[in-house]
Amino acid sequence: QVQLVESGGGLVQPGGSLRLSCAAPENIFSRYFMGWYRQAPGKQRQLVATFSSGGRTNYATSVKGRFTISRDNAKNTVHLQMNSLKPEDAAVYYCNAHWPPYEYWGQGTQVTVSS
Repeated sequence: QVQLVESGGGLVQPGGSLRLSCAAPENIFSRYFMGWYRQAPGKQRQLVATFSSGGRTNYATSVKGRFTISRDNAKNTVHLQMNSLKPEDAAVYYCNAHWPPYEYWGQGTQVTVSS
């Protein structure tokens, strides 16, 4: 069973920042495309940011310029730096690793944006 272990969620005020982290097994981290998705109550899970072929990054339009995805190859960890958080960013954030047709998910970490 592949484990993607997320951390870094929590409660933050609007305008604040959080950094999420996802640790993956080395064989997954080095071969799979890593990314982040989120799911708010009553809504579908949506892509937030992900790496794609050639090291490119893809972001949801709603987070461009505020969120940054990065990877620490020495620690097999992918990060999501979230700045200027808005109430609509509140959701459960999931780490994702995919290499079609294979895909793995983390357990999710809650991000709450509220004053």
